[in-house]
Amino acid sequence: MNEPSAGPLAWVNGSDAPEKNTIDLGFMALSDCASVVVAATQGFAQPYGLTLNLKRQSSWANLRDRLVSGELDAAHSLYGLVYAVHLGIGGVAPTDMAVLMGLNQNGQSLNLSHGLQRLGVTAPEALTAHVHQSRAKLTFAQTFPTGTHALWLYYWLASQGIHPLRDVDSVVVPPPQMVAHLQAGRIDGFCAGEPWAAAAVQQDLGFTMATTQALWPDHPEKVLSCTRAFVEQYPNTARALVMAVLEASRFIEASTENRRSTAQLLSAPPYLDAPASCIEPRFLGDYADGLGHRWQDRHALSFHRDGAVNLPYLSDGMWFMTQFRRWGLLRDDPDYLGVARQVQQLALYRDAAAAVGVPAAFADMRSSQLIDGKVWDGSDPAAYARGFRLHAMNDSAPPLARR
Repeated sequence: MNEPSAGPLAWVNGSDAPEKNTIDLGFMALSDCASVVVAATQGFAQPYGLTLNLKRQSSWANLRDRLVSGELDAAHSLYGLVYAVHLGIGGVAPTDMAVLMGLNQNGQSLNLSHGLQRLGVTAPEALTAHVHQSRAKLTFAQTFPTGTHALWLYYWLASQGIHPLRDVDSVVVPPPQMVAHLQAGRIDGFCAGEPWAAAAVQQDLGFTMATTQALWPDHPEKVLSCTRAFVEQYPNTARALVMAVLEASRFIEASTENRRSTAQLLSAPPYLDAPASCIEPRFLGDYADGLGHRWQDRHALSFHRDGAVNLPYLSDGMWFMTQFRRWGLLRDDPDYLGVARQVQQLALYRDAAAAVGVPAAFADMRSSQLIDGKVWDGSDPAAYARGFRLHAMNDSAPPLARR
């Protein structure tokens, strides 16, 4: 294990010392919790005066509730969950939230059942035809009504001409339960993070129809989040936490061996409690879809990439709000840029990155082209939200998935 940056103890003993030394840090059993697990267990937090107590959560709803109540100080979180809480949508009162840093990009998948495979539904156009020709609606699971997986599922289906809120049914299932639901025939497919999509393929229970990085190369995914009140009360602690997790993120990607050892660490019962053989291949970008195809993914799960993954870009936060607006979760356009500036802790992040020698000179906005050819750069979010052929902006009530 590499030593953390030079001189952390001098920093800890100075005026920047953490106001709170013990952090209860929530996470879900997913491959992309890696950097918080590594930070907590491999010696990256202690030099900054912190002890990180990892708290595995059973569902995103539980994680959200405990984060808002203060039972958790910070958490590995879905990007969309943070913004939904901040905006007061999805059944919770508005609570000012903070995104401290990005934890990863890419690395989620949409899997379909063997039942669909037996019907020859193994390509997007076949799925579109089946949905529009079948009387019975297919049921797809995602992990949280305002989370990334719901929005990836909706975006991908819509890009194929399938209205995700009218043409199919959507239900919420915690990530580790996806494979069991697929096996039991309760769902026809799911969108979730690894290792659960890989596990479904390995157990011959389905196949991977699409990866989320095919939908949006280097898309934002999980973030390190807390309430705004926590940042305001404990600013040095928040900065020290970012420094520790940045060190861990850099370590994971320093070598293939570090990635392998991290996958092995995550397989242990306190974390993912899953075979390393399900975690490691896609952790390394080695994909097999269950249909006989295998490839090395150029946009696989990424934790650092010299800091490009970790900056809390304003445009990333804004994108999730455009999709809330698109699917009727917001009745009116929010102040996209203003809200993102409140939530994204760019100044704190850049201070932390500078302290540990991580590049942070990236622009506050970034530009990307998604699967449907649309370019997202944050320049006109209201027009972007209104620019989709399939949407639910005039629906009378916010169409949240069934719990």
